Amino acid sequence: MNDLRAEFPVFERLAYLNAGSNGPVPRRAVEAAERSMRHQALAGRGDKAAFEKNAERIDQLRERISLLLGCESANLALTGSTTDGVNAVLNALDLGEGDDVVTSDEEHPGVLAPLAGLRERRGVKVRVVAFERLADEVRPETKLVACSHVSWMNGAVVDSAALAATDALVLLDGAQGLGAVPVGVEDLGCDFYAASGQKWLCGPNGLGYLYVRPELARTLPAPWPNYGVLADSTRAFELDLHPDARRFAIGFPAPHQIEWALAALDVLEASGMDAIHARAAELAERLAGELGERVAPRGRSTLVSWEDPDPEAAVARMHSEGLIVRHLPGAAYVRASVGAWSSEQELDRLVELA
Repeated sequence: MNDLRAEFPVFERLAYLNAGSNGPVPRRAVEAAERSMRHQALAGRGDKAAFEKNAERIDQLRERISLLLGCESANLALTGSTTDGVNAVLNALDLGEGDDVVTSDEEHPGVLAPLAGLRERRGVKVRVVAFERLADEVRPETKLVACSHVSWMNGAVVDSAALAATDALVLLDGAQGLGAVPVGVEDLGCDFYAASGQKWLCGPNGLGYLYVRPELARTLPAPWPNYGVLADSTRAFELDLHPDARRFAIGFPAPHQIEWALAALDVLEASGMDAIHARAAELAERLAGELGERVAPRGRSTLVSWEDPDPEAAVARMHSEGLIVRHLPGAAYVRASVGAWSSEQELDRLVELA
């Protein structure tokens, strides 16, 4: 994967192991965003041609992301983040007083805060259970399970088959999934899959992706009514919605965001996503083995977390040595995000410093 690694300028300076927060930025993505910004500055950005061009590129991005998710592009909406996708689903579902919702004890604030808001606004009962027991805790009256595909805390992978076998709707937070591990939404059996563009896909902040199972998409309301969810903008007051997941969209991403995202996909796909997934998982497993018993229980993913008596100080110490990892607030862990672009030498240095 040396050719892939060479696409990212950050590796000329740092051992960057924090794609689980924000992925490294490919040089080609910077160039694509710059070209778009320059064009907007010189040619303007408000005429019909500019609008139609951006809409066309948005559709191309939706098509390419849908291939990664294993779904039709009609089943994919563009959002602003994973959390936007979570909020969109929660706002669209008819959940109310006393309805049972299950989540886990390893969720990101991007899931917990929307669930807390739902509890406060609508009186929904939210139960927090152990990540590894999610399916066991689903009751006949459970309406929704909202949890991570891959735990942001330790890289554990949810038992999606067990969740799919229940009668509850399943919303997966794919922030540490899409781009990091193979994702097939039909194989996962989920009803909703919310993911980020800025992490393992190396795209811009402010861009996210939401899969909605087609049978649900055409029956649920638009959670954020806006121009982008309309099938016919001349009939906006009739709320003529797209008949698919596009009704979950949040506006129109800026042209330079779309160009950045597409260029980053070009870089990743040139190495082959299957190869990227396999290489990253192998390197992460190698790192976990070398760190030994301190490592938190994990699955076949790209995240490795290990115990440290002072995680924040450990992160600062490694940063001073040019190695970027992160600590997890409220947990006794330091976390490394291992990508196919990582090198064995970087991981060896991490083990020495950890």
